[in-house]
Amino acid sequence: MLELSFNDPEKLVMVAHALSTRSRVDILQLLISQKLNVIEIAALLKLPVSTVANNIKVLEAAKLINTELLPASRGAMKVCSRNYDDIHFALNIEKAVFKEEFRVYEVEVPIGHYSDCEVSPTCGMANSEGMLIREDEPASFYHPKHINAQIIWFRKGYIEYLLPLEVPSGSRIESLELSMEMCSEAPNYDNNWPSDISVWINGVEIGMWTSPGDFGDRRGKLNPAWWYDWSTQYGLLKTWRVDNEKTTLDMVKVSAVNLDLLNLMQSHKVRVRIGIKPGAVHQGGINLFGRQFGDHEQNIVMKVNFIPTGDDK
Repeated sequence: MLELSFNDPEKLVMVAHALSTRSRVDILQLLISQKLNVIEIAALLKLPVSTVANNIKVLEAAKLINTELLPASRGAMKVCSRNYDDIHFALNIEKAVFKEEFRVYEVEVPIGHYSDCEVSPTCGMANSEGMLIREDEPASFYHPKHINAQIIWFRKGYIEYLLPLEVPSGSRIESLELSMEMCSEAPNYDNNWPSDISVWINGVEIGMWTSPGDFGDRRGKLNPAWWYDWSTQYGLLKTWRVDNEKTTLDMVKVSAVNLDLLNLMQSHKVRVRIGIKPGAVHQGGINLFGRQFGDHEQNIVMKVNFIPTGDDK
């Protein structure tokens, strides 16, 4: 049995995150009495292999499953097994010791509310009613109607947002999280189309994620009826987290960038840039999904965990 409590908050957050999506719970259920490789899991759950592989990484990071490489007819295959049959969350506050009071500041920004951009074709944007601009015209990204976008795509460049940071002066920030649904950008779609997508906060690159593809093998759960079957359909929900030591992506360390490098308390805003670096190996573009497209009903979400000063508690 795995025991979790407030006495080990990092582990508690990691496991809770690993259990936060249905697909990862379904994977654990499949592994109750058998070992399976990634391809077998993908076939049983009717999900892309790339999606299952990403979920496996999250479950590994939380130590909920164990994986081993075994010989296969072509190279090696990753075989998965469960580490625990029971997980116990001990959330009795009377038994937990808090030396300081943590608070959370959260803001959700619609994907169309960007403050700056520099994009190259293929590019475009749409909402639940139809296309907002003519495709492959970068100048149209500066039209005021961009605030209504629910899906945005571009092959090269970046898009930048200014997010408010309404944290009391003198507070100590413990972590900052950013989550969003995204994938690569290929003509129409291509499930095997890698793209090196970077995220910057206040001008500092916190990490890069290689999206495995532009997913279109099934319709996105939230897509409006008018959206084309032959186009991009959904992405993967990715979460970056910066703390006092490192940056993680879905709880896996991706860089040594920490909060000190971001200078968050020097301003009441946070500048977030999402883009493809000119020197990236895989320049496969970006699709960014809002609440009405893809699989996840959310926009760009920022969460800041902080400890207020004594006067503000």
